[in-house]
Parts: sequence; structure tokens; C-alpha cells
Amino acid sequence: MNKFIVEFIGTFFLVLTIGLTVIPGNAGVIAPLAIGSVLMVMVYAGGHISGAHYNPAVTLAVLIRGKCSIAETPVYMIAQIAGAAAAAFTAQFLVGPGSAAATIDVTKSLLSEFLFTFALAYVVLNVATAKGTSGNSFYGLAIGFIVMVGAFSVGGISGGAFNPAVAIGAPLMGLMDWNNIWIHISADFTGGAFAAIVFNLLNAEDR
Repeated sequence: MNKFIVEFIGTFFLVLTIGLTVIPGNAGVIAPLAIGSVLMVMVYAGGHISGAHYNPAVTLAVLIRGKCSIAETPVYMIAQIAGAAAAAFTAQFLVGPGSAAATIDVTKSLLSEFLFTFALAYVVLNVATAKGTSGNSFYGLAIGFIVMVGAFSVGGISGGAFNPAVAIGAPLMGLMDWNNIWIHISADFTGGAFAAIVFNLLNAEDR
């Protein structure tokens, strides 16, 4: 139950920060900085309890890596989606609904989401689950920074979700068209799974 609560809280504040910084518009550099920062501090806050995934694609990666059980996986994902939905409604209450981009390029969005979800999951696995980095104090900073980098790099192309829970929260806040959610869900889960496969290939002795 503690893991469920931590995953709910962390995902809630991640998605809430996205809503409160992106919905008003003209946030400039503030939104990516705030999003990366809140993820960083929530990872530090919850890492010792749940592993601080806050992202179904990361949970899938950790499952394939062998550090999350099959039984726990749906619990994590339900908590993350519930946290995202609660945050979306909270953000709408506080600042109103957002406005989704009229059109997005499907191919570019698929590639952008895949690449940076891969990067996020790859970083998580290497800094938070690998024997070689066990006990480090930089894992939260690394995880928050890779999301910030992704938001700066491809946020204008795909919306910069890198997270199926965020992809569900975004249309609830009016920031994404429901017809495009499949792009993020498919690319994000594929990126997370591929990162775990690559990690396992590179760290065959670390099981």
C-alpha cells in the first residue's frame, strides 16, 4: 500500500506541475525547468519506498530489468494513472483547461517520444537499479534532468510526455487531442521496453 501511495503522490505532482506551467501558456523555459525539478525532488522523496517510477513505461522497464514483480506492476500503473487523473482535474480547477495543438506530425512525434522515453528509462535503470551505481546520491538529479532535456528538445514536436500517465493526464487537461494519445502510449511503452532490453544486454552480469 505504501508503494501505491508514493507512486500516486509523485505522479500527481509531476502532472500537476505540467498543467500549472503549460496551461497558462507562454511559459518559455519555466515549464521544462519546473517539470524536471519536480520529478527530481519526488524521485528523492519516494525512491526509498517505491523506487519512484511515476511512469508506467519506467515500471515496464524495471519489470523487464527484473527489479519489479509481475504482481506489483499493475498496482504501480494504476497508482500512476490515478495520480495523473487527479492532478489533471486539480489543474483544470486551478487554472482552467488548456488548448491542444491543432495538428502534430505522427512520424516525428512517434520518434521523439520513443527516443526520449528510451533515454529516460535507460537513465533510470543505470542510476537507480544498477550495482555499479548502488548508493549514489545523484540518481534523482539525473532522472529529472533527462526529462527536462527531453522537454526542451522535443516538447514542441510531440508535447514531451515520455510517460503514458502524462499522456492520459494531458487530454484531461485539454493539452492533447484524445485522437493522438495512441502515439504517446505506443512510443513510450516501446521506448521503456527497449531501454530495458539494452540495459540487460549491456549488464548481463547484473541480475
